[in-house]
Amino acid sequence: MRDSSGKILYIGKAASLRHRLSSYFASSAGLPPKIRRMVSKLADFEFIVTESEQEALILECNLIKEHQPPYNARLKDDKSYPFIKLDMTEEYPLVYVTRKVADDGARYFGPYANATSVRRTLAVLKKLFPYRSCTKTITGTDDRPCLDYYIHRCVGPCIGAANKEEYGEIIDQVAMFLEGKTETIVNGIKTRMEEASEELEFERAAALRDQIQAIEKVHEGQKVLHLTSENVDIIAAAQGKRESWVEVFFIRQGKLIGRDNFLMHSTPDDDMDEVLSAFIKQFYDATPYVPPKLIVHKPISDTAAIEEWLTRKRQSKVQIHVPQRGEKRKLAQMVADNASQALEQLTIRRIHEETNNTSAMDELQEALSLPNVPRRIECYDISNTQGTNSVGSMVVFEDGKPKTSHYRRFKIKTVEGPDDYSSMKEVLTRRFKRLSDSRKANKSNGSEQASENGAKNNEAWGIIPDLVIIDGGKGHLGAALQVFLELGIDDVPLSSLAKENEELFVPYSPDGIILPRTSQALFLVQRVRDEAHRFAITFHRQRRSKHNIQSAMDLVPGIGPKRKRMLMRKFGSLKGVREAPLEDIAAVPGMTMKAARALKSHI
Repeated sequence: MRDSSGKILYIGKAASLRHRLSSYFASSAGLPPKIRRMVSKLADFEFIVTESEQEALILECNLIKEHQPPYNARLKDDKSYPFIKLDMTEEYPLVYVTRKVADDGARYFGPYANATSVRRTLAVLKKLFPYRSCTKTITGTDDRPCLDYYIHRCVGPCIGAANKEEYGEIIDQVAMFLEGKTETIVNGIKTRMEEASEELEFERAAALRDQIQAIEKVHEGQKVLHLTSENVDIIAAAQGKRESWVEVFFIRQGKLIGRDNFLMHSTPDDDMDEVLSAFIKQFYDATPYVPPKLIVHKPISDTAAIEEWLTRKRQSKVQIHVPQRGEKRKLAQMVADNASQALEQLTIRRIHEETNNTSAMDELQEALSLPNVPRRIECYDISNTQGTNSVGSMVVFEDGKPKTSHYRRFKIKTVEGPDDYSSMKEVLTRRFKRLSDSRKANKSNGSEQASENGAKNNEAWGIIPDLVIIDGGKGHLGAALQVFLELGIDDVPLSSLAKENEELFVPYSPDGIILPRTSQALFLVQRVRDEAHRFAITFHRQRRSKHNIQSAMDLVPGIGPKRKRMLMRKFGSLKGVREAPLEDIAAVPGMTMKAARALKSHI
């Protein structure tokens, strides 16, 4: 369904198009407020005919993900969720995080709601299982291992302390742990511990004993449920005014091994069955693993179609169950209670943040004598290492919150050496010249049309900030003021924040402004400044790392961009290339033995 401008309002599927559409154009009194609003904007619709309900379901899911219609319930921040990946095609597999799931023979576990969930899981895995965390090519002939080997966090395949089969056992244990099969792991390690003891290898037996104790300690934290040895996901949701909180508990082998939560765009007008149905379709479209049973706390729409789709994906029977009584009903209600509590806490936290942000902006307006409340704040910072790989950053806060889609990064092009003032002038000139050009276009072409064109080209450049903050002292402020004077910008408030005493400086005032140490305004400008610094230094490190690799490999005759790309894809880093055998380098696609020798001799 589209509005008069062609924007997609809603995407749905129907076995009978006539019946589905007629329901929208019945008496408006019988329609929910959300549907009445949508129909009032509706100008046109189009349809696609599929061969089966399964194809329609998959197409609906893909189109919602691509177009994000405002009247569909959908996962918030349509991002790619992180997975833990075990690449079983490698000789010595790594355990790492990825956001791309491919049919490449690897094993994927997830998705996790955020990177924090993954890091927490990886930290536990690394303590329990001594798999390698390096990316070097394993030859078994290295002179010495890294620190992980000495603190018993790696079995040392690089020095030949563990062969391929022994290392493979560890990776199998990681996979079983992620599947919840801790008893199988413990039994296997106990057998090996007893064998080591019988062979009088008491040190190895003691290490295996410690590993068993660590796994059992983690195992104690996994709540045992009365679900025999089932693999089940329990899903429940709580609805708010603008979004829904969906809670998922993962039961493996009858044990609660983890939980995650997700936010979905929705409204109170959305039925609970619509929210749960949309979540299940979008969540299991992303995850490679589907359990044989899903327990939901409320009935969902399209149950039969979703079960058939999940069955095809799993390649075995999948059941969606709404328990009415007994232990499973209690578990479903427990998950629903968790969702309600979490949504309530989120609402309280947001109210508190909004109150603090409003207070901070009011205090900042008064302290700096600003003409308007600083709803949009832009902050700029410069980062370099002794003048090399200089970069600048622009971060944007709106209503006290980061507006990451408007962040911008700058490569310093005209400044040589460690000259922060000149670098800041270049960054501000490039940013505010666009604003100045946009204003001139508005005057010459008509403000409404020019604004529309500017928004289409790049929204961030055409918006006038309520306050510009420069990370630095009076010198940085002077450089920024010079740019504003040259561009004729006299209506954008400007200030700088000096880190030493956290003083704010404004143009034409010799004295700094010191905000109270407990004021919300100070906390806000510190958050903005720290975010600009983080964004700048992250970009600088990326450039520096890339430059270090390029500078070493660019000196090698016969190594062009394509060969360099293939080498980095194969060995991961310059160190990996340096340590790789000559034959392995020559075997990389596009390489020859002559080029491999030249590369080895140079690096």
